[in-house]
Amino acid sequence: LSEGAWRYLKPHLPESTVSMRQVINAIFYVLKTGCQWRQLPREFPPWSAVYYYFYKWSHDGAWKNLHDLLRSRLREKKGRHKHPTAGCLDSQSVKCAAIPGVRGYDAGKNINGRKRHILVDTMGLLLTVFVTIASVQDRDGARSLLGNLPGCCKKLRKIRVDGGYTGQLLEWVVARFKFSLAMVPRPKQTRKFVLLPRRWVVERTFSWLNNCRRLSKSYERLTRTDEAWVYISMSRIMLNRRAQNKIGISKQLLKERRGENISAVAVANKNARTAWAILSKRRSYVPVPT
Repeated sequence: LSEGAWRYLKPHLPESTVSMRQVINAIFYVLKTGCQWRQLPREFPPWSAVYYYFYKWSHDGAWKNLHDLLRSRLREKKGRHKHPTAGCLDSQSVKCAAIPGVRGYDAGKNINGRKRHILVDTMGLLLTVFVTIASVQDRDGARSLLGNLPGCCKKLRKIRVDGGYTGQLLEWVVARFKFSLAMVPRPKQTRKFVLLPRRWVVERTFSWLNNCRRLSKSYERLTRTDEAWVYISMSRIMLNRRAQNKIGISKQLLKERRGENISAVAVANKNARTAWAILSKRRSYVPVPT
């Protein structure tokens, strides 16, 4: 956790005999590296204490509540209403590790595991997630997800989907909800990659999740624990964004003060604090030979 992220997160955490900042860092470490709980480095609190807080916050809804708060604040900071009016729905099948737990076979993708059904807004931020076995069809998983939408989706008017969400699902949505499903078809007679308008944001969200090794497969016995990891991953992304905005020096400001060279460093490193240190000491950047 950066200093900016910790300052924002600290008021929402309980007091404890262990360092709560290190507990969060340890959970993020497991998320990013995919290591086992017992393999946590000694720099962190005991693994049993870290797992206790992970389990507690995952099953009492604390991670989801924090995630929803971060998403609302980030949307408002970007000049949008905290409740989105449009979204994108898609699913992703992942393999399961060799542990007990429910799983199914996705014949279309030849994967034996579980399927993540996610609904995101037009910025790619997660609205809700629902995990099933991989053999569940997309439209059946969408029924379960849409049937239990959280309060943040009360202003939804349009959800963009692909060709897997057809049949009676469209009629069911129209009869039950105020929003509609908009099909975004793939261009015919093309086999290469095509960027689908408005739907690429949900694919980008999946790529964000895949950057975390803990989410590269399903390592959990319970599907609700899988869902908790998704919320934690997106919370980590939004915390980093919020911290960068708090510290941040704009690219234009760097250009005006110290020229193009410093600005290029800030953009390349994605680290405003480094740029500020260079700027405050009035040094020019000299790349290190590799």
